Amino acid sequence: MAARVFLARHGQTAYNLERRFQGQQPVPLDETGRGQAAELAQRAAEHGFAALWCSPLLRARETAEVVAARLGLEPREDARLMETDAGKWTDRLFSEVQAEAPDAFAAFVAGDATFAFPGGESFAHQEERVAAALSEIETGPLPALVVCHGMVIRAALSSRAGHWEPHAERVPNGALVPLEPGAARRSDLGGGAATPPS
Repeated sequence: MAARVFLARHGQTAYNLERRFQGQQPVPLDETGRGQAAELAQRAAEHGFAALWCSPLLRARETAEVVAARLGLEPREDARLMETDAGKWTDRLFSEVQAEAPDAFAAFVAGDATFAFPGGESFAHQEERVAAALSEIETGPLPALVVCHGMVIRAALSSRAGHWEPHAERVPNGALVPLEPGAARRSDLGGGAATPPS
């Protein structure tokens, strides 16, 4: 059965390239990211999407606008699709956090279901809000495309699989992923090389 919802990760940002936590900051796409958004739009046009949803965060909104121009759809924002709130790690380099808090950083990288960003959000809470957003999206026009973030995609796939997906494969910027358990194979993803989430 064909997927009713596809998830797309936004294009690359300078923070992705620098391996820096961007959390819920308004970080724009870089030049590479804008190219990835255009490539995503071209692939998305092959699916006949009836609805386009996105996270309101700038990097996702910019990506969605490029896709929208190609598909002739108006992006609908939903705050539940935002990336995890990285709390005190926001704006910090991965390498700095790893040196300062190696155990917590390892739990983040592993996708530990019990992990929570210091002063921020837990993966468990993110999974709940993402699942609620997708349930609502599935009651509207389908098939639908959702432009969001790396950890949002992991949360969505985990919710649909019925268990948290530890050590999930990093989804590349600009990737297009069907929302079906086990469906996100490397051959399906497209986009560029895998980069840190968010």
